[in-house]
Amino acid sequence: MFEAVEGLSEEHAELERRLAAPETHADQRLAKRLNQRYAELSATIAAWREWLAITDDLGAARELAQEDSAFAAEIEPLELRLVTAEERLRHLLVPRDATDSKDAILEVKSGEGGEESALFAGDLLRMYTRYAETRGWSTQVLDATESDLGGYKSVTVAVKAKGTPEPGEAPYALLKFEGGVHRVQRVPVTESQGRVHTSAAGVLVMPEAEPVDVTVDENDLRIDVFRSSGPGGQSVNTTDSAVRITHLPTGIVVSCQNEKSQLQNKESAMRILRARLLAAAEEEANAEASAARKSQIRTVDRSERIRTYNYPENRISDHRTGYKAYNLDQVLDGDLQPVLDSCVQADLAARLDALES
Repeated sequence: MFEAVEGLSEEHAELERRLAAPETHADQRLAKRLNQRYAELSATIAAWREWLAITDDLGAARELAQEDSAFAAEIEPLELRLVTAEERLRHLLVPRDATDSKDAILEVKSGEGGEESALFAGDLLRMYTRYAETRGWSTQVLDATESDLGGYKSVTVAVKAKGTPEPGEAPYALLKFEGGVHRVQRVPVTESQGRVHTSAAGVLVMPEAEPVDVTVDENDLRIDVFRSSGPGGQSVNTTDSAVRITHLPTGIVVSCQNEKSQLQNKESAMRILRARLLAAAEEEANAEASAARKSQIRTVDRSERIRTYNYPENRISDHRTGYKAYNLDQVLDGDLQPVLDSCVQADLAARLDALES
């Protein structure tokens, strides 16, 4: 498995050469893409060099121990370090989703449960924005339809990292496991008898696509403008600032009315459209791939009911990994990392099994 690093080392050196060339930075999108790949390979190359260094030190310690028993004490600590270095290198060499280095766009929609579901959608949005804050990411609401009690019937938010994240640390690489149906069990604010109700909200997570990732022909778009509705200030119901874009070849429809400017709403709608087109292309490629390839790309089911939030017990349960904890209040306040780690580890274990089988 480690033989593959030699080819990656050559690619790393070539990327270093290209990034040093002034003409590369004339195209910011190209420079960003090359930097992302360079950062990914840098982590792998560094782990490989550490593994080589420890291997050499261990070999030397064993050889010297045959002549001087004082060196024997160095062998066991080096063996433990080698196991750790091997594990890290194996993890870095496991094939990842091609979109793992990207930022993310999340759509949270209320489901069964009416007004209570919309309030829960708002709680999920707050959880994600608080989690993003803990990681130093920025969030931007691209579009939102609020409910009467202050929840969300639908809300779309962009999550963006600062700089170039380490492999597996970008927004989409972590948040992609949030896609699916989230179920909540609690006493709704509308419940007068104090009975616990169950409702649900759906989360869709997509990699944010750069214009270079997805080609959108203007001739394939039908753009309609209309008056925005709901909260939004003086421009609501007075100007045609809301935008609806229909992508004719696929039938995908995106509407945005969050901004007061028609141009800003169009830009937000195009960001969402590109993300949906990239996600659709990914799904199509996965469907056409072999069973082995699919197991490498997607090993944790993100399409079904994935998690339950039980307020009376302060419990959160992930149904895919078996993760369970009784700190629901902290998770909803942004302490989401342990839950995500359980998904990442399950996904990684399945990918390793696929490589070794």
